[in-house]
Amino acid sequence: MLDPVTYRVMTVCTGNICRSPMAEIVLRDRFEAAGLDVDVDSSGVSDEEHGNPIDRRARDVLVAHGYVPDGSHRARQVRASDLSSRDLVLAMTSQHARALRRLDPAADVVMYRSFDPDAPDDGPEHLLDVDDPWYGGPENFETCLAEIEAAADGVVAYVRDQVGGAA
Repeated sequence: MLDPVTYRVMTVCTGNICRSPMAEIVLRDRFEAAGLDVDVDSSGVSDEEHGNPIDRRARDVLVAHGYVPDGSHRARQVRASDLSSRDLVLAMTSQHARALRRLDPAADVVMYRSFDPDAPDDGPEHLLDVDDPWYGGPENFETCLAEIEAAADGVVAYVRDQVGGAA
């Protein structure tokens, strides 16, 4: 008997050390809690942080909120082949979404915050950007995590619908 195909989700930000790995960790936690077999990973549109671990400040805010980063994350740049092998690609900003759509026009690229029921649902796509905490302090990382968490259950519900209600 063949193993069922795992649904694959990728989160994407700029350097793959703050927003996208934070979203990856939050989504893994939520998918596991929902009993869904989903493979979640992350990448960046830039290679400037290639090989670096998750930003210490991002790790600290995750740990403070009960998440357990496993320490294995290493930043990497997204490739077109990544996009074609994922069922859902979640962009952290409209700029990331544009870069991803240029890389692979056929990829299913969706704004991460479009799954937040309280996020703007009309107007320019950039209104759905997840705030970049990089240049800020701990409060900016708290805001970023709050935006990620606010959309996470919507992502889980969407994926559950895509896989046919499996739980």
